[in-house]
Amino acid sequence: MTTVIFSHGQESGPWGTKIRAMADMVRGLGCDADSIDYQGLADPSERVERLVAACDGIDDKLVLVGSSMGGHVATAAASRVGAAGLFALAPAYFMPGFEELTPPVPELPFTIVHGWHDDIVPVENSIRYAREALATLILVDGDHRLTANIGDINNYLRLFIESI
Repeated sequence: MTTVIFSHGQESGPWGTKIRAMADMVRGLGCDADSIDYQGLADPSERVERLVAACDGIDDKLVLVGSSMGGHVATAAASRVGAAGLFALAPAYFMPGFEELTPPVPELPFTIVHGWHDDIVPVENSIRYAREALATLILVDGDHRLTANIGDINNYLRLFIESI
């Protein structure tokens, strides 16, 4: 069995439109799905600790999915929780003033999806990180939220989960 754990971004919640759509899709694949609630917790390091604690005791194959700051958090936690894969959407890497907080590259199957029109996290940040990580990088005609791209994202996530 595979368990997929979702990490939302700074301004969203654990069961927003995008996460609900992805969770429904992965459940259709036979996976368990959960989403961590980080609301009221602004510090990325505290979010990482919450994610690590939530994953404690999960004996299934674990896939982490994170969006924006949630992508940063999932990346930082991936090695610590023994994740089998990491799927990040518009992850907040190399953000001005916080470059030193960008997590080290994890050694596991890893896909990044980023919108060309993102005005919050520059697409160049994901290009740079994907190059360093040798990660799969998918660039879409979308903005930071990627809401209009959820159909494509679900297809990419399905293929990712099936590949690991």
